[in-house]
Amino acid sequence: MARRDDLDAERQRLNEANAGAEDWRCWGPYVSERQWGTVREDYSADGNAWDYFPHEQARSRTYRWGEDGLGGFCDAQQILCLGVALWNGVDPILKERLFGLSNAQGNHGEDVKELYYYLDATPTYAYARMLYKYPHAAFPYARLRGESPARQA
Repeated sequence: MARRDDLDAERQRLNEANAGAEDWRCWGPYVSERQWGTVREDYSADGNAWDYFPHEQARSRTYRWGEDGLGGFCDAQQILCLGVALWNGVDPILKERLFGLSNAQGNHGEDVKELYYYLDATPTYAYARMLYKYPHAAFPYARLRGESPARQA
């Protein structure tokens, strides 16, 4: 439960932001969990965003309309974006963004296959908390890609 002092401090920050005295809304969780393989980043010749920009390319391509990341924060214009990078010691890549499947892989649109929760935040995001469940074993990228098509067969 929040203490009265904490509530008063957040109320003061909101008043300062509304009055234009302080830019408390400059920073926030304005980074999406998953930007790759979506219609926002579709530059394919045939309009097939799901096949045009797979997860494997997400770490090597520049986004035009946004960014993604685990627990990502950025300024209001997404000029400076910050996110978490994790490694469990066994995956072949750093974990920087959520993994999901595309339509062609047997799922629906932007179906993310990970566990994460936004737990708490103040309206100005002077405080925010999230929980991401990253496995200690290798992340099952290949198994997840094969599971949905096998169920549809």
